[in-house]
Order: sequence, then C-alpha cells, then structure tokens
Amino acid sequence: MPISKITGRACVAAAPTRLAIVRAVAGARAEWRFFGRLSWVVVVLGLITGGDLFSAETPAGPARFVERAQRLYLQARERHAQQPGDPAAGVRRAKACFDRAEFATNDTERAALAVEGINVCRQVIERDSASAAAHLFLGLNLGQLARTKTLGALRLVGEMETEFKRAIALEPAVEYAGPDRYLGQLYHQAPGWPTSIGSRSRARQHLTRACELSPDYPDNRLALLEALMEWHDRRNFLKEARLYLELLPASRGKYSGEPWAAAWAEWDQRWQKLAAYLAKLEGAKHQP
Repeated sequence: MPISKITGRACVAAAPTRLAIVRAVAGARAEWRFFGRLSWVVVVLGLITGGDLFSAETPAGPARFVERAQRLYLQARERHAQQPGDPAAGVRRAKACFDRAEFATNDTERAALAVEGINVCRQVIERDSASAAAHLFLGLNLGQLARTKTLGALRLVGEMETEFKRAIALEPAVEYAGPDRYLGQLYHQAPGWPTSIGSRSRARQHLTRACELSPDYPDNRLALLEALMEWHDRRNFLKEARLYLELLPASRGKYSGEPWAAAWAEWDQRWQKLAAYLAKLEGAKHQP
C-alpha cells in the first residue's frame, strides 16, 4: 500500500499497503508559511498510509473491512493488556492501531489511535531496541498522527524517516520489505530540498530494493510502478509492469483469503490506473 496522505501508503488490515503518498507541491516558496507550507505533508502522508481509497462506500470504507480492522484491534489490545511485557504482543497492537486508523472517520479518532500505537512502539523499543517491526510501526503511526496536524507535521516526517532507516538497519525484510517500501514512498512524494526530504534517486533506490527483498509482494511493485509512471520512465515502467503481471497469479494465490481482501481491493484499484498507462505506452509503441 502506498504512504500517501502523509506521505504515504499503509497497511490495510493484514497487509501494509500504501494507499497513497502523494503529488506534493514541487518547490518551496518564500510565502509558504505555517498552514500553506504544510499542506503537502497531509497529502503525502495520506498516500503512504492509504488515504481515502474506500470512501465511495462509507465515510471510512467497506463495512466488512472496517469491522475486521476493529475486531483485530480489540483483540490485539486485549492480548497486549494480558501480556504487557511481550514485545510481539506490543507490535501486534501497534500494527492494529495503524490498520484501524486507516478507516478513521475524523482526525480525533485517527490521532487517538496513532498516539496509542506510538506509545506502544516506544514501550516495545525500551525493552527491545532491536525490534525492526516496532521501529517500522512507530514510523507508520507517526505518519497517521502527522495526517491530523498542521503545525508540527514537518517534524513528524523527519521522525518517520529516522524510524524507517532504523528498521532497515535491523531487519530490512520485515513486513515484506516494508521499511524500504515506505521510505521509498516518502522520498518519492515529499518535496525536495530545501522544503523537505524528497529525492528521486533515494526513492528509486529504496523502492527497487523492496522489490528485490520481497519480489512477489504486490505493494512493492505497485509503489515502484507509480513512481516510474510519475517520472515518465517508460522503458523501466514497461519492464516492471510486465514483471508485475507475470508474478500476479502466484501473488494472488499466496496472499489470499479474507485477511488480504482489503489489501487486494486497494492493489487492484491502484493497478487500474497503471494498466491504463501501460495500454497507452503499448499502443504508442505499435503505432506506425
């Protein structure tokens, strides 16, 4: 899933997906102050974390996806309450907070879930600083919180970058190469220097590495394809799109069932736009 409204996409229910890190304002302007200069942060963060992909059916998304995310959140919270010293239980709760926040209907609800996830991650890291998953979900929950902020959002974007980098250093393969995927989306969607941390070269590096670490995980290839499309890198887009289609049947078999239904709803929706671009490129290629 993409990093988008924050700068990104995120995990929906069982699969961290982006849904969305985003088209941000390209250059810094002197008059960008306070609210104006921070508007890109909200957009990018929504893309990374998933944004409003399912808003067509309900304010928060299809009811069955919301219900599942809520059920898993309550279960994870209860289990962590019973095992407060178990790092794995803490990570599950932090992930559930992030997933549930994807379906929040307002900033108050999203911020409360994000703060809960952030606090849990910090507790886990105090006990186990080498937990890559705790650092990853700390970064992602910071992203959810940043989506609700105006002032202070820029600082949170920097903290997200730091936590994703820590997760990469500890265990880059965690959550299907999640640290590289989300960091790549962050670099892709954020404005460049001097406004923020955006960088095409670093985005390409991390998105490509995510595909290398977990080649059959759809979110990795979709995130790379979205970047290549935006950069008008037609040659590499064609290569990666064909590879995505080649791997797709096996991916559907591997990531199947109700736990992955919300993720596939997002992935398929994202692919529709990419498929239209692919058809356009292939059509132009065969024109006389």
